[in-house]
Amino acid sequence: MRTTETAPAEYLRLDNQICFALHAASRAFGSLYRTALRDLALTYPQYLVMLVLWEHGELPVKKIGEHLRLDSGTLSPLLKRLETAGLVQRERSALDERSVTVRLTTAGDALRERAQRVPEQIATATGLTLTDLTDLRTRLHHLTATLDAATPDPAADPTPE
Repeated sequence: MRTTETAPAEYLRLDNQICFALHAASRAFGSLYRTALRDLALTYPQYLVMLVLWEHGELPVKKIGEHLRLDSGTLSPLLKRLETAGLVQRERSALDERSVTVRLTTAGDALRERAQRVPEQIATATGLTLTDLTDLRTRLHHLTATLDAATPDPAADPTPE
């Protein structure tokens, strides 16, 4: 987005980069979540997996990955650690050995009640109103969809021979 008011050199300033502002905010959220999740003995990525399972119940690993925008190479170690902690159970499908289903254990389901305070802690820490948080989330979802649409699909781009 170029305007007559902004000199071209200003475009390359770190503080003018939306990607860096989002990156810095993401890192700040990560630090905040580390503190908020300490009592649950969860990392932020593990918390995201648990959120998906609390919301949707038993799911194939592939579906969890779709919800979280994670590939199986990233997701599998997370699930293994959650299983070792006794929070989830993984089971290979009898119909398709490539498919693994994940479900909450009793301990994983019980953790949900303790986790219910986390969103409020995070919301309070932002200093934003509920309306502002809702608007920000809506705008970020829209931004993500717009960026996804603008990103070429590598599978659709044939490699020159």
